[in-house]
Order: sequence, then C-alpha cells, then structure tokens
Amino acid sequence: MAGTDRLRQITEAVREAGSIGVAELAGLTGASEMTIRRDLEVLSSQGVLERYRGGARSLLLRGEEPPFALRAQEGTEVKRRIAVEAARLVADGESVVLDSGTTCLEVARVLAQRRLTVMPLSLHAVNALAEAPQLTLLVPGGRPRPGELALTGPLTQASLAALRFDTAIIGCCGLTAESGLTAYDLDDAAVKRAAIAASRRVIAVAEATKLSRTALAFVTPAPALHAVVTDDAAPDDQTDHLTAAGVTVRKV
Repeated sequence: MAGTDRLRQITEAVREAGSIGVAELAGLTGASEMTIRRDLEVLSSQGVLERYRGGARSLLLRGEEPPFALRAQEGTEVKRRIAVEAARLVADGESVVLDSGTTCLEVARVLAQRRLTVMPLSLHAVNALAEAPQLTLLVPGGRPRPGELALTGPLTQASLAALRFDTAIIGCCGLTAESGLTAYDLDDAAVKRAAIAASRRVIAVAEATKLSRTALAFVTPAPALHAVVTDDAAPDDQTDHLTAAGVTVRKV
C-alpha cells in the first residue's frame, strides 16, 4: 500500500474508533509496527491525531475535513487530470474566481500559463499564480483559515460582491443531485455562495469520492452548476442524476 493511501486508512480507522493501537493498525494496513509508528508521527505533526504509548487517538470529529497537508498528498494525478479538463472549459481573456482546496490549487497551477484575470480564494493559490507571466492576479481581502489558507469572512465576501466574473471554479466536500453542493465549514460555504453569485457560469471540480457524499453546510443546488469535472471512477448513478438535473458532467 502506498504511503499516502496508508495515511488515509490510518486516519479513517483512528477517527472511526476514537482510539486504536499500533498492532491493530499494522494488521489493518499490512505494514510493520515500525512503519505505523512513523506514520502516526506524521499524522500527529499534522494535527490529525494524538499519540499515546502503543497507539493513537483522533483529534478529528466525524464530519470534519482532514487537514490540507494530508489532502494535498492524496490523488495528485487524478486532481491534475481534473484541473487540466476544467482549464479547457475556460477561454483566454476570461475573468475567473477560483475556490480554495487542493483540487482548485491544481487548477491554479494549470491556469498559471494562461492569459486570464483570476481571483483565487486561498493564499496557496495566490502563491501559485503570483509569478504567472500573462495572468492578471486579483487578491481578495479576508481572514485565512489556518493550514487551509482559504480566505473567509466579510472582507472576502465584499471583494466578491464588488466584481462580476465569467466563470467560477468551485471545489466541494460533497456533491449529489439531491443535496446539491456542500461544504464542511460554514464560513467556507458562505464564500462559495458569494463566488457563485458573482459569476456568469459555475464549474465544480470534484474527485469521484465526493459525488456520493453530503457535508454539513449547504452551498447551492445541483442545477445551479453548469458543469462538473470529475474522474472516471465517479459512480454512474450519481453522474446520471446530475445530468438529469441539467448539469454537464465530464469524466477524465
């Protein structure tokens, strides 16, 4: 099992159990206890769990999003494919508001070579676009969330309300035809809604696992999305329901 997959499995096992021993994690993952101890040190440094002698206890509640540093290591090849396809839907010269999150950070890296006007909603993406040679970068106000560095709060919403964009590229924590696009964080959901309201069209980018998930904070109903870009592992029943709701779905 690859290291990032094992970290994800350990994170989920600890969160489900509340606390769990090293030997049990070794049996679950097929890794040695020495490897598990190293993995627990990594996850402890990221604020995912707390170590104790012989095991670990979770610091994440059910329904909470794993830390940015952990998510950024996962599925990078899939996120890159999604980013490339989403960028194809954007024409040169457009104005784009780009959401926070790890998939949208990959979109920022692809857009860095384009002639566009872009307002990123995270400091990670701002950094990725800061030296882009042809791109006009707009930086909103706001308060960055620790680790995530997503910009939130009334200053971010005011920045969005003052502008009108051709396209919003929005990440999500969950997306279904029934529940719409959802997020774990209430402040993040409010910023997503403001970005959507300021844009002529909306493209959602989401890995396949998010298309059968609903998070706490409602953002927008599925029919408000013009397109969804996901990967080829997305379940057909979910993508068919989105298509029936009038959303263009692109699998890559």
